[in-house]
Amino acid sequence: MAKQTEQCPVSRWQLLKGLLNNLSPEAFRQAIATLPGITVIDVRTVEEFAANHIEGAINIDYLAYDFWDCIEKLDPQRTYLVYCRSGRRSVRAATLMRNGGFKAVYHLDGGYANWNDDISLATR
Repeated sequence: MAKQTEQCPVSRWQLLKGLLNNLSPEAFRQAIATLPGITVIDVRTVEEFAANHIEGAINIDYLAYDFWDCIEKLDPQRTYLVYCRSGRRSVRAATLMRNGGFKAVYHLDGGYANWNDDISLATR
C-alpha cells in the first residue's frame, strides 16, 4: 500500500508573504507620499514597465539574469517599496531583499493589478 503524503494547506508563496511588510494600495500610496528617501521598485519585465507603472518607480526585472546584481547596488539602509503585476514576483523579490540584509522593504499587496483596482473603486 502506497504511503499517502499530506500537503501543507498553505502555499510557499503565502508563507513568504506572511513574513513581509504588506501594504494595501492606500497605505502604499501614503508611504510614497510621506516617507522621505524611499525608492519604489517595479520588478516586472521591461515590457510591462514600459506599458504602465507607478510614477517615479524604477524597473529591476525579477526575471532578468542580473536581478540580484542590480539589487546589490542599492543601499540596504534605505526604504524600498516593491511591486509587480499580481504580487507573486514581488513577494519573492522582497523576500530576497529582506534575507539579503535590507532593513526596510515594503510589498504592495495584490500588486499593480490591485493598485489599479483600488483607483477604480475610489473614483466610483
